[in-house]
Amino acid sequence: MLLQALPLVFVLTGVALYTVLAGADFGAGFWQLTAGSGEHAEMVREHAHESMAPVWEANHVWLIFVLTVFWTAYPGPFEAIFTTLAVPLFIALIGILFRGAAYALRAGASSLRESSAIDTIFSLSSIVTPFALGAVIGGIASDRVPPSGTGHMWSSWLNATSIFIGVLAVSNCAYLSAVYLAADAVGRGEDELESAFRNRALATGVIAGAVAFGGLFIIKADENHLFHALLSGEPLAAVIVSALAGVGTLALVWVRRFEAARYTAAVAVAAVILAWTLARWPTILPGLTIYQAAAGHDTLVWVVCAVLAGGAILFPSLALLFRLTVTGRFAAAEEAPPETVAGELPSFRTGLLARVAVALLVVGFGGLTVAEAGWAHTIGIVCLFGFVITGFAAIVPQAVSEDSAA
Repeated sequence: MLLQALPLVFVLTGVALYTVLAGADFGAGFWQLTAGSGEHAEMVREHAHESMAPVWEANHVWLIFVLTVFWTAYPGPFEAIFTTLAVPLFIALIGILFRGAAYALRAGASSLRESSAIDTIFSLSSIVTPFALGAVIGGIASDRVPPSGTGHMWSSWLNATSIFIGVLAVSNCAYLSAVYLAADAVGRGEDELESAFRNRALATGVIAGAVAFGGLFIIKADENHLFHALLSGEPLAAVIVSALAGVGTLALVWVRRFEAARYTAAVAVAAVILAWTLARWPTILPGLTIYQAAAGHDTLVWVVCAVLAGGAILFPSLALLFRLTVTGRFAAAEEAPPETVAGELPSFRTGLLARVAVALLVVGFGGLTVAEAGWAHTIGIVCLFGFVITGFAAIVPQAVSEDSAA
């Protein structure tokens, strides 16, 4: 049971990370579109562009991760979703492609007119894409995707629930982005931009909260079970956590504690995804549970092992990238000698952690493949998680530790 459900936990974790991280990037496009004209508007656009420059490609790792794991571990639901919801998924794909192309072409613009046209394409793509992906979630949440994949091509995502979740996705992206950009402005000593994005964060935070609250009545009117599921038991607890985190973020932004607001804003958005997950668990599509839809035992074992082994490489890399971005260390790395930016971990500690990581990998892999008992699978999964943690500690660059100490 645990082995069949674990890949979906990975998928939903990836969805949450993509929503929080890439969502902030999409929101930057929203603020570029609505910046207006004049010198201040140009400052807003440049700040949004420069803040996401180091991370926007890395954030899309989570989308690739979600699609790959879901496709491999739950091939039937994957086929049904991509058949019924082909139109909004295609729109989202086109939006991502246009957005990436516009970002790459912006540096080569030879005139203000070209730059303005590229920025417009980028901004519109940054709005269309999260709306389309939100509509996909709405189609799944409102049980409009049958396991056979024969759902209606248009009404499956052009309905009240899907449109609401699409609008909520766009407003949350704008909200997250405003909080993150305000924090980045403080780090760069840009007082004018800090005030501008602080005001934007407060306004969009209130709007996103109002949209979320009003959306409950839209879901109720749409006559699906999601409304009652969200307002009872564990899903209700997640909804309350989201509301409290949202209010807490507004309070932190109000008193200009932007760094802490980054995390509470992320919690507010991620808790919404958790609430939706708990409201449907263990159903993945109407009449189809996770346990019925899961792939074979060997496939699931390899998926779990691949994800956890890959995590030992991915998480240290992303941790270093975000640490350097948030602390402004990229500029310091260019100016300082290499030895002042990064060093090496003590060889004894590195060697010990590496040996422990290998041992945990062997035990974890054996527990999932050789043993048949459920308790052995549980031990195997715990050991593989331990492998990720110890592997992280063994290979993570010292730069991350130095930054944390500072």
